[in-house]
Amino acid sequence: MKQESKLFEQISTKIRNDIKEGKFKVGEKIPSEPALMELYRVGRSTIREAIKSLTLSGILTVQQGFGTKVNALPTEPIEQRLRNSDFDEINQVRALLEQEIVRLATQNRTESDLESINDALENRKRAIEQELRTECTNADIEFHLAIAHASGNRVLADLYESFTVIIRDFFAKRAPSGITHFAMSHHLHQALFDAIREGNTESAKAITTTILNNNH
Repeated sequence: MKQESKLFEQISTKIRNDIKEGKFKVGEKIPSEPALMELYRVGRSTIREAIKSLTLSGILTVQQGFGTKVNALPTEPIEQRLRNSDFDEINQVRALLEQEIVRLATQNRTESDLESINDALENRKRAIEQELRTECTNADIEFHLAIAHASGNRVLADLYESFTVIIRDFFAKRAPSGITHFAMSHHLHQALFDAIREGNTESAKAITTTILNNNH
């Protein structure tokens, strides 16, 4: 099932590219399923899943009595656009997101949310103690994502999750090697958790600013 999912995503990308290159034009009908199966050398179910995906994203429209037409030129997925953006600009937007996230989290967090944040914090601490860099990165992202979910705003949480692509890239390529920067900022993450648990909005926002300024 996992391979099938990856295959239809690959075909979706190929169709997107063909639309961008003008092979399939806006307002015109795309080829029939059998023709697409032959063109991309995949089965009917893969073509249908790819078309369904592109229809949901608004790129294709299925019209009764006409077929499937190109509705709009595709844009890059948000994750890809973020990858191609300037890191400093990304960090500025991330800072805005995180400030709003922690503000809402101090107001809306549930006991279940606090458990999730604390579990990630414990995982972060354990990874630091064992000097496991990849695990540190994963736990750090898990911690901030748990706070995003605690905000109670699904759109905000989904948007922040898109930013984790760039956060991982930063840790992998730009941050100092080793786990020192994780260790040095752990007390700030603990303090942020405490502020959210206590509902202290101003403290949580100030700590978040300090964390972001240190790029941890």
